[in-house]
Amino acid sequence: MPVSTRPLARLLIGLACLATLSGCGLFVVGGAAATSAAVATDRRTAGEQVDDQTIELRVSSEMNKAFGDKARILGTSYAGRLLLVGDVPSDADRQRAETIAREISKVRSVDNYIRVGDITPLSVRTNDTWLTSKVKSQLVATEHVPFRTIKVTTERGIVYLMGKVTDEEGRLAASVASSVSGVNKVVKLFTIVARESLLTEPGKQGAAPVTDDSSSSGASTPSPAGDSGGGAQTMPVQ
Repeated sequence: MPVSTRPLARLLIGLACLATLSGCGLFVVGGAAATSAAVATDRRTAGEQVDDQTIELRVSSEMNKAFGDKARILGTSYAGRLLLVGDVPSDADRQRAETIAREISKVRSVDNYIRVGDITPLSVRTNDTWLTSKVKSQLVATEHVPFRTIKVTTERGIVYLMGKVTDEEGRLAASVASSVSGVNKVVKLFTIVARESLLTEPGKQGAAPVTDDSSSSGASTPSPAGDSGGGAQTMPVQ
């Protein structure tokens, strides 16, 4: 009596799936775990993280189109709060850069710390990159500092810290950064959130109460030995 090929085909497919189940399972679970981990360790929502990446790319593109080689402008975005640093030839160019930045989609506020002057030498920029690495390493090594949700930017020895932190976490992170050799000053651009808001699912908490002055969009460019403008907080180097 002829045997139907359909049950046999189903059996072979089932065996094939069973043989590769472990690999498939790891792929799916691993992918889900990676996505969950990325959100769980960053207090921005997944959408905010994507928006910030897009903002930073747009800043690079728009500033290059507007100023070309005569200026150097860098943008760092955290939850739509945009930090501008770099060098421009005149105060008018500085204001123009801020205007361009404010027109970029998803930008909620701008902290303008662009310096008026000659473009920073490569040697200084290289040292800034090294300082950023050292600060990040110290934040990672310090207990109770949510280092994965803190962005570090260094410009001419001045360290700018951004992120959603509690007041205590912000003070601790700034203290750690200020103790790093070579750092001239620490500027806190944190958004201070209530600890209770962090008890919800990471990356999905609602609008948390803000206890610091986050309206520093009109911040003026600080000199290496001066105070920062707007609502940003500075911390002297220990």
